[in-house]
Amino acid sequence: MTVQAGIHKIGADHGRIALLTARDGMAASVGHDLTIEVARWSGELTVGEDSTPTALDVRMDMTSLAVRSGTGGVKPLTDKDKRDIASNARKVLGSDRHPEATFTGAKFEPGGNDGGVINGTLTLAGQSQPFKLQVTEKDAGHYHATATVVQSSFGIKPYSGFFGALKVRDAVEVEIDVDLSQPAGAS
Repeated sequence: MTVQAGIHKIGADHGRIALLTARDGMAASVGHDLTIEVARWSGELTVGEDSTPTALDVRMDMTSLAVRSGTGGVKPLTDKDKRDIASNARKVLGSDRHPEATFTGAKFEPGGNDGGVINGTLTLAGQSQPFKLQVTEKDAGHYHATATVVQSSFGIKPYSGFFGALKVRDAVEVEIDVDLSQPAGAS
């Protein structure tokens, strides 16, 4: 990754964190694969003089989850459905007890000129686990990161309905987009 030296402020103003859920179970055709965004989040990326990232700290407000879209299912999602799903997601994640999730990057492994891997620690629902982000540069200064969160690894029981016939898969895909095209220190 080639990023200007300094401290880069990141967050929802110039980036996006999306959680992509998939349905499972005997009644999977009834449910929806969802795109849920963390609407409020912020962080800092510190980059050394040699353009190598040295620290990444991100804070995510888990009470700000918002359902952006749903595919599949027997009917389209209504606005009420989206609000109900977001409310259920906050309950499953225990956001009343643990309103904030954090990621702290500890090791940065370059992968050529277009990205690399960030190894760190994700704290979610009050539990911390090693976590890895795969990063690629989409355009100059615009980065895309992907990862997978296994809910049960954090003590989270994935949502289920219809007496367990409709479930959210344990593995949730995470997609992150960040704009680092502005000079360090710019917000």
